[in-house]
Amino acid sequence: MTYTAPKLLTFAEFVDRYCNNPRYELADGELIDMEPTGPHETVSGKLVAQIIIAIAAEKPPWFIPRTCLIRPFAEAATARRPDIVVLDETALISEPIWEREPVITLGRSIKLVVEVVSTNWETDYARKVEEYALLGIPEYWIVDYRGLGGAAFIGKPKQPTVTVCELIDQDYTQQQFRLGKQIISPLLKSLELRLDDVLPR
Repeated sequence: MTYTAPKLLTFAEFVDRYCNNPRYELADGELIDMEPTGPHETVSGKLVAQIIIAIAAEKPPWFIPRTCLIRPFAEAATARRPDIVVLDETALISEPIWEREPVITLGRSIKLVVEVVSTNWETDYARKVEEYALLGIPEYWIVDYRGLGGAAFIGKPKQPTVTVCELIDQDYTQQQFRLGKQIISPLLKSLELRLDDVLPR
């Protein structure tokens, strides 16, 4: 029996084939099926609604695109597709690909990224923390509504947790919020949100 490694994709090939398919992202040339579930989409949708309310109240020139890819490194075949991205519209003029494709390459274009944790929790808690910090994204939320993350990340006993990562210098400081606690966003001062508010019914 012969093992055949999957064909790796370049960033350009991925954008050409999968840019508008929300199911996939790219990691080091490998196509990643994110396997979204109904409850995952429920949490994402409720979060979007609450973030939009806070943006509307504060009136910065920010918006949430319907679909968006983030290219964290120019030299790597990696394209992330966060569950939620908040973009600064005034910064998009400097984005080299934005006029043709919804692809962000500059960290200053992004104000906030949110990942809703699913079975690939390791990526959200480890690799994406590094990638988003290196790109200079000021705020990153890890919304682990089922408490799937390893105990090293969310503690014991494992429980639903939102981790808010704030970029200080070049590293993220992390603050965790459990059920019943108001989530504090350094970016969105008017946000009134608890993890309880976005859980599936």
